[in-house]
Amino acid sequence: MAEETNTSGGGGGTGMAFIIGALVVVVAVIAYFVFAGGVTQKKRVDINVSAPQVEAPKVPEAPKPAN
Repeated sequence: MAEETNTSGGGGGTGMAFIIGALVVVVAVIAYFVFAGGVTQKKRVDINVSAPQVEAPKVPEAPKPAN
């Protein structure tokens, strides 16, 4: 009895895995530059949240009851 070997298909996942892996690396590099500001991020943020002191208006006196 002779054994048949299939040489016409299958096993082609190596090339696809390489392409998908390369795309994942490219997307990761792009995401780093977009979200982290790239290699030379020189941002300086100075936030001042001090507000002037404001006094509340005085409450008027209650009217005196009539007798």
